[in-house]
Amino acid sequence: MADNIIRRHPLQRISSPSRGVSSIFHAAGVSCFAAAFNLIDWPNPVNDSYGWHFQYLTIIGLGLATLTFVFGSLADITTSRRLFVIKNALSSGRLPLSLLEAGPEAIPIDPQLVMPSWVVIDPWADIGFHLAPALFLLLDLLFFSPPWSIPPLSALGVSGVLAFGYWWWVEHCFTHNGWYPYPLFELLSPAWRGVLFVGSALFMTGSTVCLKWVYGRVNGWGVEGPIVVRKREEVEKAR
Repeated sequence: MADNIIRRHPLQRISSPSRGVSSIFHAAGVSCFAAAFNLIDWPNPVNDSYGWHFQYLTIIGLGLATLTFVFGSLADITTSRRLFVIKNALSSGRLPLSLLEAGPEAIPIDPQLVMPSWVVIDPWADIGFHLAPALFLLLDLLFFSPPWSIPPLSALGVSGVLAFGYWWWVEHCFTHNGWYPYPLFELLSPAWRGVLFVGSALFMTGSTVCLKWVYGRVNGWGVEGPIVVRKREEVEKAR
């Protein structure tokens, strides 16, 4: 127990990486995300297109969530701190993306702008694509991870790379397929698509700052989290 206390960040609530609760949690996440991938292989025009379903931000996000939890599981099995750091780095980019994905569902918007007319999403698929990754990643951040150390400027850089990297990928797929994955992109000029992706980068940056604040509200600020406080109370009682 003493070794776990030393290795674990004072603000982190549950030991991770470990072969206990953390291992079960990350394995459950990988299984859930793998099951969600099985729900997207139905006959539709995207199956045979360039880029497959990875033209969609949701499916890219599902892949990143899977990769994040695979590294988490490997870190649990091997108790490797390096793999644990990689998992946390992936999470810091992926979780803000979940809030961006939730935008069209949280904000009143014409569904035909973000979904082709032929798309019919099963409720279970909707949960697997959107709710499950966001929930697993949020729980991982709040209970199985140290606080994010990424400053706002660096968060803006990461968000910018993700946003403009996706823009490049969408345009690249368009040169092969002749159509965009989201009808909204068809309606926007290149300049306005640029505005959209700049706004997306700023939104993810703000989401990162907000998630760091939520972590502080749940686990405490600075370096004295609930673990340190609890151990101090035990020492004082022993006296």
